[in-house]
Amino acid sequence: MSERKNGITYAEAGVDIDAGNALVERIKPAAKRTQRPGVMAGLGGFGALFDLKGAGYSDPILVAATDGVGTKLRIAIDTGEVDGVGIDLVAMCVNDLVCQGAEPLFFLDYFATGKLETDVAARIIEGIAEGCVRSGCALIGGETAEMPGMYPEGDFDLAGFAVGAMERGADLPAGVVEGDVLLGLASDGVHSNGYSLVRKLVEVSGLGWDADCPWAEGTLGAALLTPTRLYVRQALDAVRAGGVHALAHITGGGLTENLPRVLPEGLGADIDLESWDLPPVFGWMAEVGGLDEGEMLKTFNCGIGMVLSVEADRAEALSALLQEAGETVSVLGRVSAGEGVRYSGALK
Repeated sequence: MSERKNGITYAEAGVDIDAGNALVERIKPAAKRTQRPGVMAGLGGFGALFDLKGAGYSDPILVAATDGVGTKLRIAIDTGEVDGVGIDLVAMCVNDLVCQGAEPLFFLDYFATGKLETDVAARIIEGIAEGCVRSGCALIGGETAEMPGMYPEGDFDLAGFAVGAMERGADLPAGVVEGDVLLGLASDGVHSNGYSLVRKLVEVSGLGWDADCPWAEGTLGAALLTPTRLYVRQALDAVRAGGVHALAHITGGGLTENLPRVLPEGLGADIDLESWDLPPVFGWMAEVGGLDEGEMLKTFNCGIGMVLSVEADRAEALSALLQEAGETVSVLGRVSAGEGVRYSGALK
């Protein structure tokens, strides 16, 4: 082996180990910002350690979630505006965890690309760290994969993995009954679902990502890249205050598909579509594509990113608590007999 000369190197095959090492060094400060009780080591080990007792749990149940950002990444790649998709990645995982009653504890990411561009990767991972900071969980590990020939130039993919915990017996949903009040928390836009349809609608509109946004300031691409809202801290505060029976993260499938997931057999929901204002991005998409109300409600969040089913006599207090935490809260309706979601009024 030592006598061979002019051999092909790993770098010549398309994998730059030095770039990967440089990325790890650059993101260490971002990961350090996410430290919380329970974290036992920094980045760089073969595995990440977490101490549940150090996090304050005595008899914990672990809860895990994994997700990606979907074809929203296509817009980020095409525009070069990649800073927010890391927040999306965290939000899609931790907003699911809190629906089980769990506190997110730590997060790991998987970033894959054909050729590692250190600055782009660092901006994405710094966004992941920001999402972790906002939701109180630690970024304790991840994987950066440089795979020549697997992705077109400039393309990448993301996946995220979150682990949370709760004390035994604190899991949700629990105790949902007919008459529970449904509180809706406003979304920050489309979030991270339905983007195959979003992209088709933009194509139909004839607009480019750099065109002026029809419903807001800035470009169309930037508006559609608004990150997914994180509901973790405020939702957990509401759960700890008492009276919350269930939470539903409104992702792909909209209210129509996601709300029934947290309701017991034999119970459904009556929703007044006029109890909140439809954000203009959804009105624009409905107009461009001629989408009917049913299609909108089973594809997009339509302005409601999280729903809480709460005791009727606690609804006012919990609504006030959530508003004080910065949420826009709407009383959507009530849990009722009969399965499925029944709508009255019209989106407006």
